[in-house]
Amino acid sequence: MTKKILIADDHHVVRIGTAMILEKNFDHFEIDFAETYNEVKQKVQAEKYDLVILDIELPGSILKSMVKEIKNFSEDTLVLIFTSYKENIAEQYFQEGANGFLNKQSDPEVFVKAIETIFKDGYFYTPEVMNELVKGMQKKRTVELLSERELQVFNLLAKGNGNLEIANTLNIEESTVGTYKRRVYQKLKITNLIELLEIYNEIH
Repeated sequence: MTKKILIADDHHVVRIGTAMILEKNFDHFEIDFAETYNEVKQKVQAEKYDLVILDIELPGSILKSMVKEIKNFSEDTLVLIFTSYKENIAEQYFQEGANGFLNKQSDPEVFVKAIETIFKDGYFYTPEVMNELVKGMQKKRTVELLSERELQVFNLLAKGNGNLEIANTLNIEESTVGTYKRRVYQKLKITNLIELLEIYNEIH
């Protein structure tokens, strides 16, 4: 049975190279192209695609929100993120409903494996992506150790508030904020605001 695939990338070389790998390794694929996110939306609404191979840097990109929009247009369409970005951003795309995440530096054999696995199992994770997902889960579990007040301080610190601003927001003494801040740092095993921001960004 023929499967329809939409390759969404604004680089001509990537579109043609991707199509050539697909045509060489698979029978019964009908391949279409899109160069902008607007074009992706038009095509996905007009006809049914089995798979969208999506570059997140397309003109008109709304990044991870594209996945949810595509799924809203066509719930059964599989989405493989194909990007030059590293795997540390993969989790947020999976949360939006992506079925796979692959770096453009990957070997053609890995790309072929990704396509085979997505059609067989409905998802594809590289070892690098799995590692990032596990790290993200561990960070989430660590943050869950925080009390409700500690979590409030954690979030306010991550949003750029100083001790005085946090004290005013939570209606507590500034010295009390310092105590909560120390507890947050101890529980998260961190020593500075940069490390706190890394954890905040990984879990949001």
